[in-house]
Amino acid sequence: MILKAIIILCICLFPQYVFSAVYGYEDEQGTYHFTNMIPVGKRFNVVIPERKRFAPPSESDNNSYDKMIMHHSSMNGVDPSLVKAVMKAESNFNPNAVSNKGAQGLMQLMPDTSRLMKVDNPFDPEENIRGGTKYLKLLDEIFEGNLELVLAAYNAGPQRVREHNMNVPPIEETKTFIKRVKHYYNKLKNPNEG
Repeated sequence: MILKAIIILCICLFPQYVFSAVYGYEDEQGTYHFTNMIPVGKRFNVVIPERKRFAPPSESDNNSYDKMIMHHSSMNGVDPSLVKAVMKAESNFNPNAVSNKGAQGLMQLMPDTSRLMKVDNPFDPEENIRGGTKYLKLLDEIFEGNLELVLAAYNAGPQRVREHNMNVPPIEETKTFIKRVKHYYNKLKNPNEG
């Protein structure tokens, strides 16, 4: 059982190495067996479904997702420059990015956030941008348009912002994240400045 948990954990933490489905079954001795080959004649169950892989854009092409960003920003009433700035800060436009805390995809959605925003495959750029944009909209409503609190909540979670009396939590990573997003946001809004 421990081996099964370790294998599943590794697969979840390093999904960029998973290309096909993973199947498993437990034998009579309690040993769990895994394969990525479609099994024949055994009691295998799908442990991890096959996941479509998405190639990141080339380093020089940061406009690959602009059409999706515009669409979902328009649907949710969120500034597309903010969505793009968050994406740049979170994943540098890599749809296969996974953080050491488990955040996934372009906008680095945590699994709970993905579930909340009804994102089935966080590595699908369309789903990830939709979910991340909807989440930014939700946070914007909760924190009444206060950009610093919206970004703090996006990074550290809304509960942490509430715990600190509706202030940015004293977490260095969160403070750095806010600065980075605001820097990219200002550059996107004012491309001819500095």
